[in-house]
Amino acid sequence: MTKKAFASSADLTEKAQTLEVLADGVYALTAEGDPNIGAVEGEDFLVCFEALATPVAAREWLAKLREHTDKPVRYLVLSHYHAVRVLGASAFDAEVIVAHENTRALVAERGKEDWESEFGRMPRLAKSAESVPGLTWPTLTFSDRLTIDLGGDRGDLVLQYCGRGHTEGDLVAWLPRQKILYAGDLVEAEAALYTGDAFHREWSSSTLDRVAAFGAETLIGGRGGVSRGAEAVEAAIAQTRHFLTTMLREVGAVRDAGGTLKQAFERTHAALVDQYGHWPIFEHCLPFDVSRLWDELGGIERPVVWTAERDREVWDQLQD
Repeated sequence: MTKKAFASSADLTEKAQTLEVLADGVYALTAEGDPNIGAVEGEDFLVCFEALATPVAAREWLAKLREHTDKPVRYLVLSHYHAVRVLGASAFDAEVIVAHENTRALVAERGKEDWESEFGRMPRLAKSAESVPGLTWPTLTFSDRLTIDLGGDRGDLVLQYCGRGHTEGDLVAWLPRQKILYAGDLVEAEAALYTGDAFHREWSSSTLDRVAAFGAETLIGGRGGVSRGAEAVEAAIAQTRHFLTTMLREVGAVRDAGGTLKQAFERTHAALVDQYGHWPIFEHCLPFDVSRLWDELGGIERPVVWTAERDREVWDQLQD
């Protein structure tokens, strides 16, 4: 059997980007399973959500956004810390870079290692990697909730921490007037989950419960298409929860039986592949997902730092 290419290293095909206007002054850019990104207009400023992997990639998104608005970027909101989400930040010239306080701590703890790991896993996203000036540091952090007054009659944008999930620092951005939620990687719509830095038990239960409690009628997840309508939003949240609970069940069963990490991976892959195997980055993510969950169920509370070397070791052990 041919050995699978490492992570997404063989995925070099450009993805078609689609900019959608979800409401007056509310934007989302999706790209066939690549990371989603968005923006919200205030009265005389912009709030941008996510930054992409490099300034060059970010400028391409901003060029599309500038076809609709020329307002300056006051806030750049980072839903969490992963290199392909944040290292394009310098292109925005934002007055304020906002993240959860745990995200800032993660940058300090493992920012350089994550940068090397993610660019190695997904080289296509690292467009003109030399344009990255350094780590992205938030300039404003919060612990629970932060409300941005959009001005005029535009209402508020609420940034909310829902608990540990995809990482220990995920936040969502909520437009109560329009019932639109930017969920970051806490929810994926028809895209596989990456859980290598996750807290599976909290994410699959209390954290997703809080996300669902917003009652969003439009949801932009971390990857995949925009979920439109309450039923589609509920389905995206349910799919995310099902992926997590299936992993918990299968990896837990192997651990309880005294099995190995390799057996846990094979059993989890068999349980998920029919439903999720055709979705973006499924084969890429699953070895790292199972490795983190194996550690978590073994009592390792916080995720072990991923390095380029550790990535290859786990891949060679599991995904051959």
